[in-house]
Amino acid sequence: MNKRLLALLSLLAIASMALAACGGGGAATEAATEAATEAATEAATEAPAAGFECTDAIGCVDIAPGDPIHIAYALTVSGATASLGEDSKGAIEIAIADRGGELVGHPIELTGEDTLCNAEGGQAAGTKISADATIIGVIGTNCSSEARAAMPLISQAGMVMISPSNTNPDLTDPTHSDHHPGYFRTAHNDLFQGRIAAEFAYNELGLKKVATIHDGSPYAESLQRVFAEVFAELGGEVTAQEAVNVGDTDMKPVLTSIAAGAPELIYFPIFEPEGNLIAAQSKEVAGLENVLLMGADGLFADTFPEATGSAASGMYLSGPYVDVNNEAYKAFLQKWADQIGGVPPSGFHAHAYDATNILLNAIEEVAVVDADGTVHIGRQALRDAIYAVKGFAGLTGTLSCDENGDCATGEALGVFQLSDAEVNGAWPPPVLWQP
Repeated sequence: MNKRLLALLSLLAIASMALAACGGGGAATEAATEAATEAATEAATEAPAAGFECTDAIGCVDIAPGDPIHIAYALTVSGATASLGEDSKGAIEIAIADRGGELVGHPIELTGEDTLCNAEGGQAAGTKISADATIIGVIGTNCSSEARAAMPLISQAGMVMISPSNTNPDLTDPTHSDHHPGYFRTAHNDLFQGRIAAEFAYNELGLKKVATIHDGSPYAESLQRVFAEVFAELGGEVTAQEAVNVGDTDMKPVLTSIAAGAPELIYFPIFEPEGNLIAAQSKEVAGLENVLLMGADGLFADTFPEATGSAASGMYLSGPYVDVNNEAYKAFLQKWADQIGGVPPSGFHAHAYDATNILLNAIEEVAVVDADGTVHIGRQALRDAIYAVKGFAGLTGTLSCDENGDCATGEALGVFQLSDAEVNGAWPPPVLWQP
């Protein structure tokens, strides 16, 4: 009970007893009682509402007046895959700047962890992020192997994570051990990318024999598998499905083995620097001098053609596509030029921008703001708000999140062909074909 109200009620009781003891009953007692009751009622009306009580199933984040809304990134921002992380990080920063750096009356704080595009980096990032109870949500990871290691920790901590570029099907497959509550992505699912790559090779290029190479990562293994299955379904022959290890530098033994099957195209959906080496060394293996080469979004980076050299010219890449004539995307690219400089170095910046805005919109939707500016955010409420996203108008199209965390349909995909222009520094390449 409010202390002021308790005091007034006590006075009321004392006054009543005093008046009765003095023989001043009747009208005097009634008047005193009425006055005290009115005062008590006024005090009750002015009493502040009961403090916020968290009833969220997995807890709440409480943010004191003046403290920041804390979000984090888990991206590969160093090493050979840094272009992927810097591409996403720049888009996150632009999305925050678009809101004036504030949300529900609080500054937005962005911190991050370098995930290095491997499981070890994902594990380390997941450990650090999940231990920080002030973090509300995460934008990441770039590579599916990172998500596989980080997400169990982030999910257990009650946080959400939205990836701009994870594409492995297992991550949103509710029957798979790599699927965890609170995981979302604005990137396409490789069930789409592998299919469109195979359809392009068979239907558009008219090829009948292909080989694949993966590096053992969840991303590469599943993508080449989908490609091979669809290509075979269409009537083509898969002559070999080989593997290399991350860190390998001599690709000729695998390429020599592939040459024995005389494929017309080698599909290798892996990352730099292994992808660069496969492309360059394929031209030095007898029987593969004229074989066509095709990679995927892991190699869709401005560093790849320049580092690979002439072997990259004529090569195909499947990857994310955003219509450059889209006015909102034009405006975004201008912001990039003004705020960061140059052009985005890879292909998932639009997906990261959409992911950040989905997260910030959801935080704003579920936030409970006290009169003094304190903010309370229910962690399950935040997850539910993102699962419920429908018809979000993003740079990558109209996004809706399903119950498993897939927010993109795979429509924002295309096939690109590199040329001497990209080898000599131009970026990005023009889209060649869309499904």
